[in-house]
Amino acid sequence: GVWRQTKALLFKNCLIKCRTKKSSVQEVLFPLFFLFWLILMSMMHPHREYGEVANTNLGTLDTSMLVNFVIGYTPPTRMAREIMKKVAFDNFEDGIITEEYLSEEELQEASAFKPSNFVGVVFNDAMSYQLRFPDSVAMSSIYMESR
Repeated sequence: GVWRQTKALLFKNCLIKCRTKKSSVQEVLFPLFFLFWLILMSMMHPHREYGEVANTNLGTLDTSMLVNFVIGYTPPTRMAREIMKKVAFDNFEDGIITEEYLSEEELQEASAFKPSNFVGVVFNDAMSYQLRFPDSVAMSSIYMESR
């Protein structure tokens, strides 16, 4: 039955591999060659690690750049509201305008219609978030190599 067919198929495959040695060797050596090539390339372009920045007094914040600054955030949970309230009123005298959105899609639509002083914050959970900048904001060239 099944065992006899499996044994016959294995024997047939062994015969084919023995008769076509060149392609069998290529099947083994090409993946090893590409693995070696990837290791070599990763060694030539290692990832850069940036060290810690010491705690220093950076001076007062120039709040003239933050006039009419809008921070949109989603999802509107209790924790997100508390964090955004703390950001808006505890750090700046005049406060920053915060707007909550029900979904990330609404946040993206709002950022398309808002001026360039709009930043979106998407809270993944109580301890992590992602920032969404408009397309006009230039990304830092420092971290471009490790992307």
